[in-house]
Parts: sequence; structure tokens; C-alpha cells
Amino acid sequence: MRIGLASAVALCLLARAWTPLSTPGPGKASETADRVPILVELFTSEGCSSCPPADAFLQKLDRQPLAGAEMIVLSEHVDYWNHIGWKDPYSARFYSDRQSAYANRFNLDSPYTPQMVVDGSSEFVGSDPELARKAFDRALAVQKVAVRMSAISVDAGNTLHAHVETGAVPSEADVVMAIALNHAESQVLRGENGGRTLTHTAVVRRMVKIGTARPGLAFAQDVQVKLEPGLTRDNLRMIAFVQEVRQGRVLGAAVERVLGN
Repeated sequence: MRIGLASAVALCLLARAWTPLSTPGPGKASETADRVPILVELFTSEGCSSCPPADAFLQKLDRQPLAGAEMIVLSEHVDYWNHIGWKDPYSARFYSDRQSAYANRFNLDSPYTPQMVVDGSSEFVGSDPELARKAFDRALAVQKVAVRMSAISVDAGNTLHAHVETGAVPSEADVVMAIALNHAESQVLRGENGGRTLTHTAVVRRMVKIGTARPGLAFAQDVQVKLEPGLTRDNLRMIAFVQEVRQGRVLGAAVERVLGN
């Protein structure tokens, strides 16, 4: 199921309404300490002709256009478009299943692309800036649980090591880690986007639950995640987030770049 695109006029109005921040992209604690983290998940596919505008919108969000917010973006490529001529190289059944769980939670008839989910609390067409702005305004008003990552390294065996800790959580929650590509690009040869060059940001290559946070308690754990072969360390980011069990509200999130050793 595909939904119509938002107008270019609306995108321009949104860009003028938002205040750019001085330093783009994920990274330094000094840049993000006073900003509210907002987790933005985009369910997309290179086989869907309606998705490139949403992919471009996610890239704008990754440049931190909203004053007071730290936009933590995830591009999750579903696999149910792969049968119409182009197999998305970044797609996996895992992201389709994750999106289906959201569809059930939001009482949708079915999953669709492009779909944006903000803090696990609201969903809308991923290329609609007006609905996005309303969702971001709501997310900015919610107090978040602190999430911190430290001691990030990649060993000779291509395993990522990190320490993840959170503040006390109000309800039982999953602690999740995602590894994503800062930038990805494809020459699409067939399907609805055949002949186009598509670019993406924060393309998730691995997402794993690393533990459970108990109500009223903080969480701290050393974690190891095996990276897939061929990934360039300088092109990776690590995202950790705390989400109420059964894929509920996102209570807090953080992002750090993975630097080469």
C-alpha cells in the first residue's frame, strides 16, 4: 500500500519554519546535552516509488533542523516490495516484522511505505512534513530517560564493543541497540525506481535487544555486537534506545558515531 506524496510547498514551508542548528549529524555529548532526543523510524523500500521523498526528508532531519531536539533517525528497509523487480539490498524480514508490530499497535489495516514512526508513539506518511512537525512537537514535550554509550570500539574480529547505561525507567522496557550506515547509495536497475540513483541515511544493518530495564531501576551493561563483513567503521553509527515492552513508547535514545581504530 502506498500513500500520495506531500507537496513541495509544504516541505519548503517546513524548512523555513525550523531553526537550523550549528552542527549537523549525530555525535558529541556537548552538542546534544540540552536537546530532547526524538527517535524517528522510517520504514521504506527502494522498490517503492513513493519512498524517495521520505528518504530525502529523513536526511534533512539527520541534519538537525529542529531547535531543542536531537533527531535520532533510523532507516529500516522492509522486504515486501522485493517481488516486483528490484531486491532492496538493505532490506530484511526483521524490519517488515517490526513494522507489522507497529501496524497492530496503531490498529492499521496493513503496513505501508513510506511510514514514519516517532518515539514509538505516533505514525504517519513519511513524506508528510506537517504531520511530522506535529509529532515532533508532541515528542519535545515528553521528558526522556537518559541513555548513554561509552567505550565504543571495534576489535580485529569485527565485533563492536560498547557500554550502555540508562537512567531509571518508569515501566518495564527493552534496551535495544542498532548499528546503521551513515550513508548508503544504490543504482536501482529495475522496478518502480528503475534507472534512479537513491541515497539513504542511517540505514539499519543490525538491531538487537541487549537487555530489559526494570521499573524504577537504571540499566547498565557491556555489549558486543558482531558486524557484517565489509562495513566501513567510519561509515557507522550506533543507536541505543529504551522502548516499553511489546514495542511501545520510546522512553529515551542516544546516538554515537563508530570511529575507525
